[in-house]
Amino acid sequence: MTIRNLYDQKETQETIDRIEKLTPETQGLWGKMDVAQMMAHCNVAYEIVYTDKHAKPNAFGRFMARLFAKNTVLGPKPYKKNIPTSPIFKMTEAKEFETEKKRLVEFLEKTQKLGKTHFNGLNNPAFGDLTDQQWNTLFSKHLDHHLQQFGV
Repeated sequence: MTIRNLYDQKETQETIDRIEKLTPETQGLWGKMDVAQMMAHCNVAYEIVYTDKHAKPNAFGRFMARLFAKNTVLGPKPYKKNIPTSPIFKMTEAKEFETEKKRLVEFLEKTQKLGKTHFNGLNNPAFGDLTDQQWNTLFSKHLDHHLQQFGV
């Protein structure tokens, strides 16, 4: 699996180009989410960084995330299909395609412009302080998994 460097303008643009290939009719190859829900799901990773929209996990939640999810999220292996997700990432309500797509592209552009120095040592509420490379892996690997899910 190739992890794109989302701090690099060219690699960010390549990822945005993949997103631009999606349409409201694009069907997933696996899973329950439609394409708009998938983009809303991917936006949660950025909302955690850029907003206070989501409650921070308590001590037990942090312990469980670090014990069971951190190595999967930040490790080199691709995600398996249909793996469980945190409740804040679950999308069951309808989402508006263009709104979620616009938000996802804006989050990617913002992350690229802020650059790796902004993220080095930044705290993730579930996993603790992460390096810029770990943040990049978190963003890139997750997004790639779901773009592959929708065939782009």
